[in-house]
Order: sequence, then structure tokens, then C-alpha cells
Amino acid sequence: MYKKLLIAFIIGILCLSPIAAENWDSFAGGVNHNAFREGNSDFVTNLWTFNMESPIHSSPAIYDDYAYFVSDNGILKAIDMSTGEEEWDLDLGAQTNSSPIVHKNRLYIGCEDGLKAVNINSHKVIWDYDCDNVASTPVYYEDVIYFGSDDGHLYGLDEDGKVQFNKNLGSDIKSSPIVVDDNIYVGSTNAKMYSIGTDKEKNWEFTAGDEILSSPTYVNDSVIFGSNDGNIYCINTSDGDLVWKEDLNDKVISSPTLDKHDNSVFIGSDEGNLTCLDVRDGTVKWSHSVGGKVQTTPALKDNLVAFGSNNGFLYVLNKYTGAEEFTYNPGTILFNSAITSSPVINGNSLFFGDDSGHAYSLNIEKYEVPGSTQMYYSIAVLIIVIIVAVVLVRKVKSKK
Repeated sequence: MYKKLLIAFIIGILCLSPIAAENWDSFAGGVNHNAFREGNSDFVTNLWTFNMESPIHSSPAIYDDYAYFVSDNGILKAIDMSTGEEEWDLDLGAQTNSSPIVHKNRLYIGCEDGLKAVNINSHKVIWDYDCDNVASTPVYYEDVIYFGSDDGHLYGLDEDGKVQFNKNLGSDIKSSPIVVDDNIYVGSTNAKMYSIGTDKEKNWEFTAGDEILSSPTYVNDSVIFGSNDGNIYCINTSDGDLVWKEDLNDKVISSPTLDKHDNSVFIGSDEGNLTCLDVRDGTVKWSHSVGGKVQTTPALKDNLVAFGSNNGFLYVLNKYTGAEEFTYNPGTILFNSAITSSPVINGNSLFFGDDSGHAYSLNIEKYEVPGSTQMYYSIAVLIIVIIVAVVLVRKVKSKK
């Protein structure tokens, strides 16, 4: 009887305890860059638009009930994912293009003056580490935050902001690192991809044909990444040897997104394509052209892959065929703004930002999208054009 009472008591405590939020520990949420989280059972997908008032190049982070967006001018906002309402904001005091990560109520974000740690409960910067511009999105691994800087150093800080790791790689590091089995993988503007142990020993380096801004992904003892030389590379993690590469014909700034269940990797290129390749040998499964640079990292949900383009459109494709399921153009063509903010997905809600400074929430399951401020601008322009045309026609008729 006592045993049953004890079990009931434990179950009761578990039911009363809050469910811990899932951490967003790296760029796109994990080493596979899927950028997807299952929504809570009571989460409601709503359509909304939020004006950040400055271009958004970074990808949002999802944590608990909020999407954390950071604009280029360094304004951090916690937006309720369900309602689209601002919960709180914070001026970071420096420009930023790095994407935020969140681990156990702390947000870490790279800025032009270094890395900052923000307590999301107090809404305050609790420490900052001064170094050159940090465009590299940090990664949290075993109580250390790793990130690259324009001073050429790969850093690792503990949760108090103290340096635990410092490796000079000799050139700007804008690629976002990943860490797998105590090995850090990161690209550099000197065209090298590095494998460095968390013990600070370099395992190997691989030289591509141009800068590596793309963040690597990991699968089957290999890392896959893009380069400004136009290639996507697959490198063996044990020795740094080339497994395969494929020419995508223009710069590859986009980071690869992995679907290991289907042996597929998805990546964009400046040629204007999203390409799906077989992770085993680099065979192109399909390539979808959108007519504008694809520098965002695609997000995956079920059989869908979503990404933005510099042409101002967000695309959702069938991940098996590359066929378009639906598109969204918040600028309604007349007021197009480039989309370089990589999308993230929570349940059925997809979030992203654009160069107009707006953040968006749409329903990826029902193909529903919000209206946008730019749409009303377009309608106003159309009305003005019609009025001007009518006036001109009347003037011409009156002269006859």
C-alpha cells in the first residue's frame, strides 16, 4: 500500500512540475540544422506580422513560448509565438548579424563588440566578452559556449563568461561551429574547414577554393558544408579527406540541412537554387530554381522544406520532389525585401524576418499566411496610379 502511495505521490509531483523548455543550443537548433521543434499540445498557430523597425538578417531562436528575434541594430525582442505580441525587449548596444541561441533561460548572442549573455528572466545582460565582431552563431556544448570572431580566434567561454578555450586560426571566422563527440568543426574566411578537439588539439584542416561562411552539418562520420567557390563538400571527420563534392555554380553561403532518414541534404546557392543531394555520394536528387539568391538555411517539417530568397519570397517545397507547395511574398512585389533570415518552425508555425524589418508567423500545415504592411502600401500605390490615370484621361478628353 505504501508503495502505491509513494508512486502516486511521485506522479503527482511530476504532474505539478513545469516541463523544461527544450534548449536551442546552436544555429538552426542543432547540428542537423532542421530548425524544427514540436509545439506544445496547447499551442495555437496564429498568423501575425511584427515590425522590428530594422532589417533582420539573423535567424530567430525558439525557447519555451517565445521566438527571440534580433535586428541588425541590436534590438532583441521576445515575441509570444502564439499571439505575435512583444513580451519584452532589450537594446544590446551594438549591431549584430549573429543568430541567438538559448540554454536554460540564458540567451547568447554575438555582436560587433563581442559575445553577450542575457538572462531571459531578468531581461538583462549578465556579462559580455569583448573581442572583434562576432557574426558566428555560438554553440553550447557541455557547459561551454563556442564561437568564432573576426579577430581569427575560436573561443570557448563558460557560463560565467570566463575563457576556457582559445585557438587562433589566423583569419575571420563567420561560420557557425558545431561540436560532435568533443570535436569542433568550423569554417574560416581563409577557405579552411577545421576539426579541433575540445582539448585544443587540431585534428585536421581541409582547404576549399574560397571562403567558408556556411556552417557545417554532421552525418555518418562526415561534415558537409558550402564554400564561396560554389561547391558543397563532404569531408571524412576521421582524417579530413574529401568524400565527395558537387559544383552548385555560384557562392554557397547557405548552410546545409540534413534529413538523415532520407539520406538527403538541402542547401541554397547564389545561383538561385535550392538543391537536394544524396548525403552518401553527392548525387543531385533535384534542384529548384527561384530566380534569386538563396542564402538562407532551409527548415524541415515532415515532407516539407522551407527557405527564403533575396527575391523577397518564402518558399515551401515538397522535400522529395522539389515541387512548390506554396509561396509567400510579404512585399507583394512592389516592396520586395530580401529574406536572408533563415526560417524556424514550432509545431505548425513558421517564423522568419526580412530586410524590411518585419517578423512573420505563418501556418505551414494549412498554407495560411498573414497580411503585411507592404500589401497595404501596394494597394495605396495602385489606387494612386488609377487616380493619376483617370486624371490624365480626363485632361486628354477635355482638350479635344
